[in-house]
Amino acid sequence: MKHENERNEVVDYLRRMLVARLTTGSGGNISIRISGTDHFCMSPTGIGYDAMRPKDVVVMDGEGRVVAGKRAPSSEWRMHAAVYAARSDVGAIVHTHSAFAATFACLREEIPPVHYLIGFAGRNVPVAPYATYGSEELALAAAETLGRDHNAVLLATHGLLAVGHDVGMAFTVAEEIEFVAQIYWQTRAIGTPVLLSDEEMQRIIEKFRTYGQQIPTREEISPAAPTSMIAGSDSPGDEESER
Repeated sequence: MKHENERNEVVDYLRRMLVARLTTGSGGNISIRISGTDHFCMSPTGIGYDAMRPKDVVVMDGEGRVVAGKRAPSSEWRMHAAVYAARSDVGAIVHTHSAFAATFACLREEIPPVHYLIGFAGRNVPVAPYATYGSEELALAAAETLGRDHNAVLLATHGLLAVGHDVGMAFTVAEEIEFVAQIYWQTRAIGTPVLLSDEEMQRIIEKFRTYGQQIPTREEISPAAPTSMIAGSDSPGDEESER
């Protein structure tokens, strides 16, 4: 199976999304760019994450053609392709329907710098204009709002889109922004949030540029079982047609 590691990771992190309560059911989607190409591994549509196998993950090119795998890709593949085309630094994308981020997405309000951990996304988390899910309009709106300066964006009346240099970082961005969204909601419920200044946010963003380079990764601290050890994962003998 081509790009087995990336496809294993897609399934692994989709299941982590459920555990972390960043989505429900089969909501959300994840993709990983194939280094050195315009191809990316895309989660399929309509398959529960507990039942999904790595071979269900499809490989797509930048034009949206499925080049490996037999499943239909997520309806949001256009959004992933648009972000990869606009951001050469992005190696993976995590789209969630996490409750607190989705709350502000439904209010169509950005998340301001109420907590320094928003630095994972930038100075704030802006809101992309509403468009129907899976549409070219949403893809373009998400990529444009994300721009070069943000690693997360709210999709109006929808959810959160997070990016990173790899899937681990994209997932971390999604987790941390959901935490900040919850803090923002709670502070508004009991008082008036005190926001960090632009100057402080600049210092924080500079410090985040080297985040994780001097500390062990989460997997090194507490190794997770590889997808091949999870029920429903592919055996070495599984094959697929390549296109």
